[in-house]
Formats: sequence, C-alpha cells, structure tokens
Amino acid sequence: MPGFVWWSTGVAGRSWVSEPKLQDKPFQIAKCAVWEAYRRVKANKGAAGVDEQSIGEFEADRDRNLYKIWNRLSSGSYFPPPVKAVEIPKAGGTGVRVLGVPTVADRIAQTVVKLHLEPKVEPIFHPDSYGYRPGKSALDAVGTCRQRCWRADWVIDLDIRAFFDTVPWGLVLKAVAHHTDQKWILLYVERWLKAPLQRQDGSLVARDRGTPQGSAISPVLANLFMHYAFDTWLERTFPAVVFERYADDAVIHCQSLSQARAVLARLEERMGQFGLQLHPDKTRIVYCKDANRKGSFEHTGFTFLGYDFRERTVDGQHGLFRSFSPAVSAKALKRMGAEVRSWRLHRWVQGEARDLADRINPVVRGWMQYYGAFNKSALYPLLKRINAYLVRWLRGKYRRLRISWSRTMSVWHRGVKFAPRFFAHWDWITEPAAVW
Repeated sequence: MPGFVWWSTGVAGRSWVSEPKLQDKPFQIAKCAVWEAYRRVKANKGAAGVDEQSIGEFEADRDRNLYKIWNRLSSGSYFPPPVKAVEIPKAGGTGVRVLGVPTVADRIAQTVVKLHLEPKVEPIFHPDSYGYRPGKSALDAVGTCRQRCWRADWVIDLDIRAFFDTVPWGLVLKAVAHHTDQKWILLYVERWLKAPLQRQDGSLVARDRGTPQGSAISPVLANLFMHYAFDTWLERTFPAVVFERYADDAVIHCQSLSQARAVLARLEERMGQFGLQLHPDKTRIVYCKDANRKGSFEHTGFTFLGYDFRERTVDGQHGLFRSFSPAVSAKALKRMGAEVRSWRLHRWVQGEARDLADRINPVVRGWMQYYGAFNKSALYPLLKRINAYLVRWLRGKYRRLRISWSRTMSVWHRGVKFAPRFFAHWDWITEPAAVW
C-alpha cells in the first residue's frame, strides 16, 4: 500500500483525507471524494450485495477497502460486480418489483460518480421534477398536485410500463455526455448499466437496457433521461399544461378533455420514440369532480405517491365542504394494516410498555409524517386499531384488568392522561377501535 494515510484524526476529532502531491493515474479522482461517498453510504446503511458484505464488515478493513476503490477508479480498472436482484411485492399483490442491490463497495463507487455528475445536471432540471432531488420531496409533489387539481378540471394519470427496466442505454449515455467531458464518468456509467443481475439461485441475467432501481447512480440517470424525454418536451410542445413528476410517476393537468386527449396522444408517440411505453390500463384521463364540478366521467380519481385523489369531505376554514383532495391511499392503508397485524402487539406480554413504544413509535411516526400531511383523519381508523392492540396487551399483561372492560378502559385513560405522548400516535388519537 502506498505510503500515505487515508485519514487522520485531529484534536477536534475531525477526519480528513491526505492527498499525495502527484497522482500517476489516467483519471484524476480525489480521494476525498471517495471518503465523502463512503460517509454517505454509511449514513444510508442499506443491505449487502452479492458478496454478502455488510457496512460493518466493510469497515473492519475500511482504509484498505477505500484505497482499492480509489485506485481502481483512478486507473480505469474498476469493473462493477453483478447486482443482487431482490423481488419486492407490489402493492395490491399485482406482481413483484425487482430492485437491484449493489455491493457496499459498488455503492461507494457509484456515489463518487454521482457527486461529480449531480451538481452539473441538477441546475438544468425542471422545477416540477421532484424525485430524488436535493430540497424536494414527494410531499412537495403531492401538495403542488393538490393545488393544481383545484384549478384545472382534467388530469392525465401517467404510468410508464417498466420504466427502470426499459430505458435505452444509448440515450442515457448521450444525455450524460452532453453534460460532462470526464471520460471516466461515461466509462463507469456504461459499465454500471451493463452489469448483470444475479438472482437468488446465483444465476446471472444479462441486460441490454434499463437501470436497476436501488443503485446510487440510477436516480440521477433516470431524472436526466426523463428531463429530455418528458419534461422539456412537454413544456415546449404544450406550454399551457403543467405537471408534477417523481421519477417515472407523473401527473399532467389540463383545462379540457379535448386538451387532455391531445396531450396523451402526442405523449404516447413521444414515449415510443424513446423506447418507452405507457401502461394501457394504468394511464388514464381523470375528471377532477367536486362540489363545483358536477359533470360525470369514467374516471374521477387517481393515486399519486401513496395518496388517493378524489372528491371527499374536508374541513376548511368555513366548515365542511366537498373538495377534490388527497388522502392516504387505500393500498397504503392496507399495507400498513398488514404490518400492524404482523407486530402481534397483544402477544408481547413479557415486555413492558416502553418496549412496545420503542418498537413501534419510529414506524408510526413516519406514517403520520408522510401519510398524515393531507387529510390526516383518513389515518385515524389505523391508529385506533393500534390502540385496540395495546388495550388487548394491557389485559394480557395484567390479569386483574380482565375482570371487566370498564376497569381496563379506566386504566387506559389514566395512562393516556399521565403520559399523553408515550406513543407517537397519541398526539392524534387516544381512543381505541372496538375491542369487545
């Protein structure tokens, strides 16, 4: 190993990478970039890849492992290993989604390229592109979509069939080359695109298109591709319409049915030119029906980023009214309900209340923060079910409470009054669903 230290610790406890005066390498890649990439991968955690090496195991020989990544990237000899294929069931039991899980070392290498490429392409991205971008979130997209649905009567609910599996490599590389003259970035992007998938049985699946979901570089490549294939084209061709896009999930707002049909017809042609296909069953035109829009149409609701948009009763500044508004989707509620059942909280009689709170609070708090951002009352039945499981836990834990339900509920209400924030969801709901 060369005679320099990857990192050293100063009196303030900071770490930095020391650079040699001269790098005799084909590609000039700073070691501090590899260090920063390592820090980000470590913070994101993540599963092991095909080598089954965890973050902890990588850290056992961290400096040597980081040096190998830097040395091979700088010399042009870095070849990514196969990507581990992990099948994730789709919501509603409609099949599986294949995620590609790179190794820890490969995630670090990809993040090095991302750190170089992202600052070059981020400034040119459309403001209504929200996916995996600094300072933007899915909730921002949902909020913007809600406001625009109030102003425009029609929506195109867009679904691109198998987007991450069908993106043409040639067009991706052409878009990358347009924004960087660094040959090593193009070299490694191409190698990552061509890396095979490894199934659970160890067999390798060669690919000729697509960029696997789950890799560090994939979101940047997907956004760059869709910037040219969709964002700028739509803005140029139909300047009167607006949209929100999160990766391959998009909603287009139109003022009339005829406009929506014209946009959709042209969009199908455009996607075909870029090797993509709109899903015939999931792509649809939707009428944003509410109290002031009383017409009828085949579709009067759609789902976007885990939220169902449809006409519903909402509580406004002047009381209840009917509005076309988002709330947690039925599919998301079903998925969360299944997870709550899997906890089997009422069976944890050996543990204490604090154990239950430590187990479920981070998860439930995340659900509340995301799915409760709009029309949070749609979450109340789920939160009441959690309370019902906790009531059953009380009766299983303390035999004296089994004498009567009134005694059980008396103890329950005293506990809620004494520690109203003990469980995260008690901020919103303290009453249980019927348990007797």
